[in-house]
Amino acid sequence: MAQHNTASANPAKAWEKRGWRAYPRIQMPDYPDTGALNAVETQLAKYPPLVFAGEARRLKQSLAQVGEGRAFLLQGGDCAESFSEFSADNIRDTFKVMLQMAVVLTWGAQLPVVKVGRMAGQFAKPRSAPTEVVGGQELPSYRGDIINGFDFTPEARIPDPQRMLAAYTQAAASLNLLRAFSTGGYADIHRVQSWISDFTGGEEAARYRDIADRIGDAMAFMAAAGVTSDTAHELGQVDFYTSHEALLLEYEEALARIDSTTGLPVAGSGHMLWIGDRTRQPDGAHVEFCRGVQNPIGLKCGPSTTAEDLKVLMAKLNPENEPGRLTLIARFGAGKVGDHLPRLVQTVQAEGANVVWSCDPMHGNVIKSSTGYKTRAFDSILREVREFFDVHRAEGTIPGGVHFEMTGKDVTECTGGVRAVTDEDLSDRYHTACDPRLNASQSLELAFLVAEELRDRRIDGARQAKAS
Repeated sequence: MAQHNTASANPAKAWEKRGWRAYPRIQMPDYPDTGALNAVETQLAKYPPLVFAGEARRLKQSLAQVGEGRAFLLQGGDCAESFSEFSADNIRDTFKVMLQMAVVLTWGAQLPVVKVGRMAGQFAKPRSAPTEVVGGQELPSYRGDIINGFDFTPEARIPDPQRMLAAYTQAAASLNLLRAFSTGGYADIHRVQSWISDFTGGEEAARYRDIADRIGDAMAFMAAAGVTSDTAHELGQVDFYTSHEALLLEYEEALARIDSTTGLPVAGSGHMLWIGDRTRQPDGAHVEFCRGVQNPIGLKCGPSTTAEDLKVLMAKLNPENEPGRLTLIARFGAGKVGDHLPRLVQTVQAEGANVVWSCDPMHGNVIKSSTGYKTRAFDSILREVREFFDVHRAEGTIPGGVHFEMTGKDVTECTGGVRAVTDEDLSDRYHTACDPRLNASQSLELAFLVAEELRDRRIDGARQAKAS
């Protein structure tokens, strides 16, 4: 990618946080009461930012390491956060599973794992249609709790700007708890290792016991050598970041701030924002807003993403070709990765662009079960991840991370896994308001399988280096 002169190309020079309003907007609500909307935006603009510029810069630095193959990205959490499901236990359980996944992935990759939650801001969802029909009645689609209500009534489906204030409050409370968990001893690696051993203690997960034992042996060796959470600060706490799709731009604009250190704009709603596959129009409102904030930005890349689309978007979103700034999140569906990912990888290589490649194996694998539930099959999710690794192996590029919709709860929303959720089981604990999520067991099992891919890649790389 061509380098640009900083003075002329810095997005902050020609960007203002309200500028997106002059661009075409899609997947956003039309609020019937503009006076109420303006009042909420004014109030939000007075609130403290949820995250801080220094945290976003640290995440960008960590993602730069991912892009260079010196770290691995784990991004996961709810499809859409819910007001009714909000609780300290739910936050703790998802955080707990992500910690376990990160330790297992660290073993496989022999690299630090950058942990980014789909949390404390993932309240809005794009929809395939503006309306839905139930029992012969047609109403506006549910677009996430930050916009309207899930109940299928005319009143609930009216966009309500007051919901932005409720979302802010929930995000602030979530971040407060996540920061406490991250630094207060809950994330101690020895505690996490014992949780992993609990998972592999059952017969259904016995095939992963060898990996768990090796992790345990490593912990025991470090302890014997005097390396514990008391002597090594890094073992007792973790860096944990938040992310969400930047869909509701009124909310994003209200929480955008100027970083007092650099004088540049930063999104105060979350450490990392991403642009969805439905809202990545180069001349659209979402790209216009995201190009100007200094946070790391994710870009979902689906089957319709062309090489030319990608060139234009990379130039707009990362004109300085800054490492760690842009993460390309591939989402094609099992069996389709080889048809689409190579052309995008080759485009990035030809442009000389600094990007992080991440695999979202969730959104291309939604099916309708025989029992009528929207679901995803564990085997399809795993297949897409493996295809993602295969393409990068063939292209000689770096598969930087994975992006999962998951929860720490024992839900039955995706089929398969060692505990064998079937179509008939889906009705037992199907709690999602939007898309089906991996449960705690499926998430950790997937981490073990991805860790094996990372280990094999690492061994192959070592063999090739030795042969040359």
